[in-house]
Amino acid sequence: MNKFNYRIYFEDTDAGGIVYYANYLKFYERARTDFLRARGISQQRLAKEENIGFVVRRCEIEYISPAILDNEIEVSVAIKEFSFTIIKIYQEIKIDKKILSTLNVDLACINLEKLKPHKISQNLKDLINV
Repeated sequence: MNKFNYRIYFEDTDAGGIVYYANYLKFYERARTDFLRARGISQQRLAKEENIGFVVRRCEIEYISPAILDNEIEVSVAIKEFSFTIIKIYQEIKIDKKILSTLNVDLACINLEKLKPHKISQNLKDLINV
């Protein structure tokens, strides 16, 4: 699993100082973006030069324990499998070794102009699987 660390800021929390439930999705998204960047994949370049992008097709999130203001969380990214147009990813948010949340997410590769599914190239699969 690839791991990325983020700090919880006031803007991430609700009135009780606990991370607002929807903000977990932002941390997961941030980690997926950093995961691609670490492999030399720029989503902006993919959009501009190849007219493709990734969109969330499905996600299943589980909340186990809360994160609070000033916590440092670790967000992991693991590729589970590829299909013709879909990447299945498993993610966790932890503090130390304690799991706070898990996410199973399917990303669809699409042609940004037509908004239709687009085959994931073998080259892109190879870069992601490094």
